[in-house]
Amino acid sequence: MVDRVVENTKMNLKGDHSMPASMVDQETSVDWRGRPCKPNKHGGMTSAIFVLGLQAFEMMAIAAVGNNLITYVFNEMHFPLSKSANIVTNFIGTVFLLSLLGGFLSDSYLGNFRTMLIFGFVELSGFILLSVQAHLPELRPPKCHMMLEGAGHSCVEAKGYRSLIFFVALYLVALGSGCLKPNIISHGADQFRKDDSKQSRILSSYFNAAYFAFCMGELIALTVLVWVQTHSGMDVGFGVSAAAMAAGLVSLILGTLVYRNTPPSGSIFTPVAQVLVAAFTKRKQICPSNTGMLHGNQNNVPNHVLAMSPNISANLLHTEKFRFLDKACIKIEDGSRTNESPWKLCTVAQVEQVKIIISVIPIFACTIIFNTILAQLQTFSVQQGSAMNTRIARSFNIPPASLQSIPYIMLIFLVPLYETAFVPLARKFTGRDSGISPLQRVGVGLFIATFSMVSAAMVEKKRRNSSIHLNETVSIFWIAPQFLIFGLSEMFTAVGLIEFFYKQSVEGMQSFLTAMTYCSYSFGFYLSSLLVSLVNKITSSSAGGGWLSDNDLNKNRLDLFYWLLAALSLINFFTYLYLSKWYSYNPSVLPRTPQDHQPYGLEDPENHKLNPSKQVGDDNILP
Repeated sequence: MVDRVVENTKMNLKGDHSMPASMVDQETSVDWRGRPCKPNKHGGMTSAIFVLGLQAFEMMAIAAVGNNLITYVFNEMHFPLSKSANIVTNFIGTVFLLSLLGGFLSDSYLGNFRTMLIFGFVELSGFILLSVQAHLPELRPPKCHMMLEGAGHSCVEAKGYRSLIFFVALYLVALGSGCLKPNIISHGADQFRKDDSKQSRILSSYFNAAYFAFCMGELIALTVLVWVQTHSGMDVGFGVSAAAMAAGLVSLILGTLVYRNTPPSGSIFTPVAQVLVAAFTKRKQICPSNTGMLHGNQNNVPNHVLAMSPNISANLLHTEKFRFLDKACIKIEDGSRTNESPWKLCTVAQVEQVKIIISVIPIFACTIIFNTILAQLQTFSVQQGSAMNTRIARSFNIPPASLQSIPYIMLIFLVPLYETAFVPLARKFTGRDSGISPLQRVGVGLFIATFSMVSAAMVEKKRRNSSIHLNETVSIFWIAPQFLIFGLSEMFTAVGLIEFFYKQSVEGMQSFLTAMTYCSYSFGFYLSSLLVSLVNKITSSSAGGGWLSDNDLNKNRLDLFYWLLAALSLINFFTYLYLSKWYSYNPSVLPRTPQDHQPYGLEDPENHKLNPSKQVGDDNILP
């Protein structure tokens, strides 16, 4: 019934081009019963606050598990250190990889709200199962001190049903959290109309607010929840995570009546596959020099007509990149047939959607190394802190996992300062609503991240030398700088990347493209696991193991591994400079208004000034 109402709404609007663009956009979004939304009742920051509540509580729950998981896997499940690190990175990598599934299901079949509701309860069930296993001794291996292993002392690794229960619980959490993440961001952003230039600044502020909610969730997880895990047991800690997840679901449900919901639009992969098949089938055809001859080309349609269309994705303008795909739009007139199969003839709009997806892949790839660095801060840096002096008062020791809270303490002050001071100041110089462009913001973060690994390498060398040669244990606060530096870089890169992908999306692609942000995290954590294995294999010899093969960090060379990551990060940054200069926008995805009556040219990003003399690429790192 809801789907029928939505479809009827779309059909009625397609036949009425007299409505303002803002009203059309408002009508194509529906409320929880499938009825057209009302501007004074649905959407806006009021609706987004409920989504931000879910963002904060879900992040609190998953961060408390993920950031201290290596301690539980190593000390309670008795997996070796390198294997424990890989279990954690594989888990977190899977969380982010599954975001693609969540984005696909949302855009194609379920919609954001239903996807979040279903997989929110899946994640909650995983937390409950983890808590039950941590509470019952018979579901875990016998207690044993892993650091004493090898000196006539052997610990039993979790196997059989114990291992099965652990991994089932862990990957229920991964499935739920992964499918939630892209939909939280896109559903919150959907509360603001993309066609309304007045809401452009509010949308950029929303992304900063979402990151602030993320930081608050992380901060509470890494202080309160990790402290609970350390002092009251992992079973209580996992139980608190379950309670936080339940609170997040309550926040989501409370906003049901005021949400603007974007209806699902069918599989996003079918049109992509049709373009690729049609372009391959017509690979021997020659693209016409006059692009107006391409099937479904909208470049000559007046701007005010395009602005009144309810479906931006149907009006994507032709661009000159990836011309080989344009062959899918060549209509063959042989006199024997009038209509070609959609697998042999596609519109320019379909082809441009594929071009957008292909164009963002290099930008996406450049953030993988960034997230590989993040993986070290959640694994080896936690173990690094365990080998240091954790006492900060006579009767208080700081849990090593809580060190990850340091950047978030800084960020809860820096993010509002960025929004209220830096953005207005930068706006005066750049003229952009967001101060600096999303691509520039990502680049700044990638550059800063390199110095996090430089700091980590220097501190680890000092810690190791003090322990081996001086028999001294350095303070745990020596590793604070690597967390602070990376936290600063994440404020730029993480928010910039989410904003970039969302603003490049068209109808039916919002959640999927947003999911690519989280997919970068996935590949980064998987690359971390691969690097650990490769480094151990390459650096091992008959006389001893590799740089990271021992449970005792003093016998490892973690400092050299950090230097390797610093070098890879710097190379990655220069690669990004080149690729961001190459990137160009499709002007149709930028905000437009019905007042733009001149023919469409190529726009300057975010300033929305028509400029037919150049290809859109003004949103790059380099001037």
